[in-house]
Order: sequence, then C-alpha cells, then structure tokens
Amino acid sequence: MNPRTRRSLRFRLTTVYASLLAVALLLYAGCVSVFFLHSLREQLDLSLDRDVEAVESMLTSSPTGQIKPDSEEGEAHEGKFRQGFLLEAWSSVGSLLYRSEALEGQPLGSAPVVAAGLSPEPPRSFRLPSGLRVRALSRVHHLSNGDPVLVRLAVSEESLWQEFWEMSTALGIMLPLILFGVVITGYLVAAKALKPVDSMAKRAAEITAEQLHERLKIDNPDDELGQLGVAFNTTLARLENSFDQLRRFTADASHELRTPLTAIWSVGEVSLHKPGDQKYYRDIIGSMLEETSRLTKLVDSLLTMSRADAGRVQPHLTETRLFDLATESANLLEVLAEEKQQTLRVEGDETVTAMADRTILRQALINLIDNAVKYSPARGEIRVRVTNNEGFPYIEVQDSGPGIPPEHRERIFERFYRVDKARTRAEGGSGLGLSIAQWAVSINKGSIEVQCEPGPGSVFRIRLPKASAATSATIH
Repeated sequence: MNPRTRRSLRFRLTTVYASLLAVALLLYAGCVSVFFLHSLREQLDLSLDRDVEAVESMLTSSPTGQIKPDSEEGEAHEGKFRQGFLLEAWSSVGSLLYRSEALEGQPLGSAPVVAAGLSPEPPRSFRLPSGLRVRALSRVHHLSNGDPVLVRLAVSEESLWQEFWEMSTALGIMLPLILFGVVITGYLVAAKALKPVDSMAKRAAEITAEQLHERLKIDNPDDELGQLGVAFNTTLARLENSFDQLRRFTADASHELRTPLTAIWSVGEVSLHKPGDQKYYRDIIGSMLEETSRLTKLVDSLLTMSRADAGRVQPHLTETRLFDLATESANLLEVLAEEKQQTLRVEGDETVTAMADRTILRQALINLIDNAVKYSPARGEIRVRVTNNEGFPYIEVQDSGPGIPPEHRERIFERFYRVDKARTRAEGGSGLGLSIAQWAVSINKGSIEVQCEPGPGSVFRIRLPKASAATSATIH
C-alpha cells in the first residue's frame, strides 16, 4: 500500500471505524453464541424434566422398583429410552436398579453415598468414557412403598452442538461479509465527505503570492469543512491585504527616501559647477541639512514601524497623569506653533490618570500635535483636551485646519497615505506620523479615532483603559 494512502485521513478514519466495528461484531457474535447455547440447553433441560416425570410415572406402577413396561404407556417410554434416552436408577442402599442398554455399562455418575442419603443433582453436561457428550438430570423419586429411588436421565448433546456449530459457522461467514461491506461503504462515504478537503488542498496549492486575490470555492459554509474553507479564505484576505500594504510600503518608502536624496544630490551637483560667495554656499549647506533632517526623521519613523511590526516593543505600563503628559508634549512643539503665530492650549481635568507607557504615549501625542500644527493655518488655534468620561480617560487634539474629506478618513492611518500629497511634502511630513500614533495608542491598549465636524478643523480622540483603583504604582 502506498505510504501516502496509509497516512491519509480517510484511511485512518476507515481503519479506526473498521477496528471499532470489528470489536463490536466480535462482542455481538460472542453474546449471540452464548445466548444461543444457553437457550438450547434450557430447551433440552425442559425436555429432560418432562421425560423424568414420565419415568417417575413408570416407577409408580412398579412397586418392586424394576423399570419394566407393564402397560402401553410404559412400553412407549421404554421405546424412547432404547432410541436415545439414557437412564440410570439407584436404590437408597446404593444398588443399581436399572441402566439403559445404550450406555453399554457406562455410568451417568458415581453411585450415591448411602450415609449421605439420596439428593437430586442439577442439570450438567459431561462426556461419557466413550466420548459422547450428554446432558443429565437427576431426581429423587419415592416408590409407592415409600422407598426413595435416584433417577438419572441423560440425552446426547450431539444434535445441540451440531445446531450450535451451524449457527456459529453462519455467523463466521456473515459477520466478515458485513464488516467488509461496511468498511467499503465507510471508506466511500469518508472519501465523499472529504472530497471538499481534497478540492480545497488542490486549489490552495495553486494559489501563489501573485494570486492572493483568488479564493477557495465553498459549497456549504455552515458545516465544519465549510468553516475551515471560510477561515482559509479569511487568512488569504489578510495575507492579500498585508502583501498590498507591503508593496505600497516598499514603493512609498523608496519614493520618500529617493526625494530627499535626489534633492541633496541635485543641490550638491549644482554647487560643484556653479561658483558662489559664502552666503550662497551657506544656503546650499542649509538646504542639504534640511533634506538630511527630513531623511533622518523618515528613517527613524521607518525603524519605529519596523520594531512595531516585529513585536519587539514591550510597553511598561504605569499610572500616568495625562494632563502633565499632554503639557509636556505641547511644550516640545510650542516653538513650531509660535513660528506660525498659532495658539497651542492644554486644558481639561488635571487629575485624570491612565495605565500607559509614558514614553510611547508621548510619541503619539507629539505626532498628533505636530500634525495639528502643520495643517492649521497661521494664527490658528490648537487645543489639547484631557477628560474623563464614564471612567475612561480621553485625550483630544483639535486643530483648525481644512478638515479631512469623508472619503479619506478610513485611510488616514495607513502608512504613507496622504490626503494632499503635495502639501504634506511641503510641510515636511513623511506620511507615517498617524500610523505611528495609532500603533503607540494600540500598544497601550487604547483606541484612536478622528472626528470632523461640519466646517474646518479635525479632532483626534484617544481613549485609554481605566486606571486600576488597586494599582499602587507610582504616578508619573
């Protein structure tokens, strides 16, 4: 047999099923055989019991204890004895009164012990010295003169065993045929039931990285195999999405890295071939440093996202005062707001705390506030608000920019996604700020959403887990 076939699920299922069925059939055959043999012996015992009663009627009519037909009934019964019934009769003093000629002198048992007296014996099966299997029954009978007589009556069991072996032979032929038929049927049923698995396996093997848009065909999504197919299709969808994101990320990262590098190369090449004074070269170097700074920020952002994707960042959660953290983050960006004559305010409840990694959450706030400064107009207003709603801490960053069109809101947290690409590059953005902010919030077991009311401005809302009342950590 092919080793692959032996390892197949249908073969293993059929083997287990056949083994269990074989054990069940053997137990069934054993129980039927024992019951059938017991039933045959019960019938034989009833027949023996009736014949013993007939013998007793004969003894009643023979006061001397000699079993000799003295009537038509007696002649009939003696004819039976001569035709197959085996009979012994013993007196109370242990003398043999009668023994059937068919026994040829073979006893049906030992002579009764005189001192112990006569007592009946239960039905029993045994072999005579000649090898004949018999079933014997004994009973104590009292003659008309009051003397007890032990009557032993036996009959051959050869017909019983012949009937038993005929039935056993029939079972021995029928049960293997049943087992074979059921095993073949079970294998075919298993093959049919597992056919969708073969189809799914074959189809899945054909799907490559370039064909992740394809899906498995599922006939019945409600059964176990259908649920397996649905789960596989869901995994394919996630893989397709991940591959698409990876392709976009690679393309966007290459483009973003190429832009400042091209600018640095162009400025450097021009400066090499164009003489100028000290101020000219200072401007050239300043432009190169600006592009280098943008490139450094982009690389830092890429490294942050790389560590996040690899799961190498483990948050250290402590109970943190969110108002203090918001104030600290706003102070770092206050210079940028002043350059555009913007108003940057931190307001709200100063007592609100949350379980968070202070450093990672500050990165999210810095990115959101920096984003608000970039997109708010000159002399605009930026608000950072800390609140507590139903026990959950919230941090909101509200800008006064142009807002986000509805068709872009679901994608603004994607890497390198820009609502206005030209304006974002002009502002020095890399397209990773909101992605990093979303990651920083999620690793703190929080969530972030954007809300745009009619009119200018957007609100980014961070929701964090409740601070445990039993936490004894130091508040930072």
